[in-house]
Formats: sequence, C-alpha cells, structure tokens
Amino acid sequence: MTSVLTNQASQNKFEKFKAEKDGLMVKDELDQFAQIGWEAMDETDRDHRLKWVGLFFRPVTPGKFMLRMRMPSGILTSHKMRVLADIVQRYGEDGNADITTRQNLQLRGIRIEDFADIFRRLREADMTSVQSGMDNVRNITASPVAGLDADELIDVRDLVQQVQDMITNGGEGNPEFTNLPRKFNIAIEGGRDNSVHAEINDIAFVPAFKPEPNETVSNPQSPTSPSPQLGFNVLVGGFFSAKRCAAAIPLNAWVAPESVVALCRAILEVYRDHGLRANRQKARLMWLIDEWGLEKFRSAVEEKMGQPLHPAAERDEIDWEKRDHIGVYRQKQLGFNYVGLHVPVGRLFAPDMFEIARLAEVYGNGEIRLTVEQNLIIPNVPDSRLEALLQEPLLEKFSVEPTPLVRSLVSCTGAQFCNFALIETKNRALAMIRELETELELTQPIRVHWTGCPNSCGQPQVADIGLMGTKARKDGKAVEGVDLYMGGKVGKDAHLGSCVQKGIPCDDLKPVLRNLMIEQFGARPKLEDTMA
Repeated sequence: MTSVLTNQASQNKFEKFKAEKDGLMVKDELDQFAQIGWEAMDETDRDHRLKWVGLFFRPVTPGKFMLRMRMPSGILTSHKMRVLADIVQRYGEDGNADITTRQNLQLRGIRIEDFADIFRRLREADMTSVQSGMDNVRNITASPVAGLDADELIDVRDLVQQVQDMITNGGEGNPEFTNLPRKFNIAIEGGRDNSVHAEINDIAFVPAFKPEPNETVSNPQSPTSPSPQLGFNVLVGGFFSAKRCAAAIPLNAWVAPESVVALCRAILEVYRDHGLRANRQKARLMWLIDEWGLEKFRSAVEEKMGQPLHPAAERDEIDWEKRDHIGVYRQKQLGFNYVGLHVPVGRLFAPDMFEIARLAEVYGNGEIRLTVEQNLIIPNVPDSRLEALLQEPLLEKFSVEPTPLVRSLVSCTGAQFCNFALIETKNRALAMIRELETELELTQPIRVHWTGCPNSCGQPQVADIGLMGTKARKDGKAVEGVDLYMGGKVGKDAHLGSCVQKGIPCDDLKPVLRNLMIEQFGARPKLEDTMA
C-alpha cells in the first residue's frame, strides 16, 4: 500500500498533505487551535484536516464552522438532541442544524474556542463526529423504521452500528480507514422499499433469500422447499460527482448478516490499497471497478475476506414503491405507532430541537429517527397518547400532513452556508415550491430536489425534477441558474435521471417548473389562476 500512495501522492496535493500528517491527529490539537484562533491556524489543518473530526471551515461564514455528526441508522435519543440543541443555541441566529440526506445532523455556527468543550460534551453523551468528512466513510444509512416496521425482513440497526464501530474504532477514530482515495457511502436496507437509495451508495446491502443448492430462486418461499436463509445481495460503485454519476451495480454476491462487517472491511481495504488517487475526479470506487473489471475486483475482495463469496440471489426482496414515512403508522409492537413529521428542507433551530426532544419523551420512549428525505420520526407512541401528540403546536410547523409539493422537497445547504454551492437553495426552493402550490392542484406526488453544485448533496439525479446549481447567462450577464434533471426513480427498479436542459436562470425557473408540472405530471391550474 505504501508504494502506491507514495508514487501517486506526488501528483495530488490532497495525497501530499494526507501523507504528511494523518487527519485524526488534530483530535489532540483542539485546545491549541482555540488558543491561537482560526486565522492563525495552519491552513491545511483548518481547511482540510479538521474534517477528519467532523469540523468544516466555511469561508462564506468566516470563523464559524459546521460540525457533521455520525448517527448510524439516523437514530438518536432525546438527551442527545438536547445536547446538540444546547450547542447550537449558544450561537444565536448563526446556530442551527440541518437534517442531511444521509440521516444525520450538521450543526452550524460553531466557533473555534468551543471545540474542546463541544467534543467533551459529545463524548459524555456517547456521540461522535469522527471520520465524517473528507476521504472517509460517511454516515451509514438504514431504513428509518428498522425494528418498527411489521413488514421488514431484517432489523439492520445492530449491523449498521457494527459497521460504524469497525470503521471508526468505536467512535475513537481508526487510522486503518482514514486515508481512502475519496469519500465512501454505505447503506444497509432491511425493508422492502429501498428507503436508503441503494443505487447511489458505494456499498449497498439489500435483502434477498439465499436458495438451497437444489432450489430455484423464482419462488424461494415455496411451501415444498426448506426455509431459505435471509441475507443480502450486494451492490457496489454508486456515486455522484462533478465529473460523473453512476448507479451501483451488482457484485454478484450474497452474504449472510453475520458476514456484512467482514465484507465491508474487505471492500474498503481493496479500495484503500488500490483505488485511483492521482486524479480526485476519478478516485471513487466505480472508477477502480471500471479499470479492473468486476470479476477482478470481486476476486480481490474474496482474497481479503479469505473465502469465496456466494453468488447473488437472482432477485432481491425490494418489491415496494418507496415510502416517505410522513404521517401516523402502526408499529409491529402492538398498541404503538410511529409519527413522521415533515421538516421543511430539513432545517432545525434550537427551540425546535428542544421541543422535539420533549415530544419524544412525553409521547414516546425518548427515541428520535431521521430520514434521508430530511424529515424526522417519533416512534413508540402508544395509542393512548397519539391524539394528544397530534394536537401539539410544533406539529403545525412540522406537519404530519404537509402539502404535496412541500412534502417531497429536498434541498442541500446552498450558498448561505456552503462555499461549494453556486446558488442559494434552501430558502429559494421552499419559497418557490410554496408559490407553485398556490397556483397548482396536483394529481400525483412530484419529488423536487435542489442541489447547489455538481457535488450533488441534494441528489437531483434521484428526483422527478432535479435542479443543480450553476452559472447561467441572462441579458448578457452571469446570474445564478440551474441545470434541469428529470427521470429519477426511487424504490423498486430505481434508476438515475439525466440532465435535460442546462443554464436556466433562477429568476426564470418558476414558469419552467409550472409548465413541467402541468404537461408531464398532470398538475392543473387552480380555478382562480385560470380566471385571472
């Protein structure tokens, strides 16, 4: 591994600074950084290495950092939510938290003088942000109703935690996996509706039955056959980047639940040791698979595991359309419900966070879950307390019955806080969708995703209508604009959409969306609009 990294590091500034000093080393320097201040810090430490502990310097908000948490399966407790709320409350109007499309929270407004105290408080609350940025494995996603859904096949919560613990050394940081060629995404699905967007992950596990040698896969639950083992088919290589987007492909492997951690380790080790590093635009896992071919890659993974992989089942068990989990639903635990609250574009402020924690304790068992659609769930609400929860004032803001367009809206951070974003997204997206809802009646849901730049944190490629920030021309001047994506499909038979129009000025976008919704999605102008 050393020779590969050394030879390629000379061609890439990121590989150079990673070779000079492991990012995890900044864990022991937080007090020093607080003493000297952000302006006096070594720029590489400030702009890059701090990301190894989840801290992101944002030039658009100088002196104020973003802190990205790790929340396996998107699960936290009311106590943890209060700790995070107390952290962002300190920063007044600068402090807030965003639910991300990877089921975790990003805290904004963080100041350098508070780093050490914040990390102490996170440790006391059994939370970590380690290895959540740069060339590390991101938050590991799962069904937000794992363990609650009566129709799920495998409760994957413990598996997700095991994988995170392996990668991060139980949240302390693991140098084995702090120098990947680029970032890496893992998802483990135990339900039937592909709630994790398996197709956009570097490794995705989807439930599938392993047939016995003499069985056919077409009917694995035939009453004349022994009960087959339930495990996972494995997909690899899905990713978004500025240069290329690719859907994950089958590895032709089936694994039992007890082999999930070992397979993740093996794939990560192959990627770490052999992934392309000279050009960061070609450093994601799929580029290695393209260069080697799937069979060579699979063989290298088997060698790392020390055993052959079982061939994949001919079909997986993803046979439902995707759910968004907003509303009230029965749990498999008799007499209990989970309540999905819609959080417009995922933005939370400290008072919201404190109130969510209170509701989770008063009406549930203190547990809170986050979704990849940037919403949240309060589970374990008994029938006797359900009606009272639905009358709580916070549910007027975070509705269980949001209007259709707002319900399906997803947005990245945008230029307000992110220096990569080419346009403002969250505020613009919400305002525009609300205006369209005053003008249109919908006959079907329309999923609209906004992302501020080609890094695609807002995942426009999985949307019915995806909008990617860019620079456009209007009246001879450069203005904020979007590229338009269409055709993304989620859930069963998921696939990525594609760009159909480039460079639409944001000021001209609303009529474009209005016409699309009418012509291609069956929306109708409201009566007062047609008579105006």
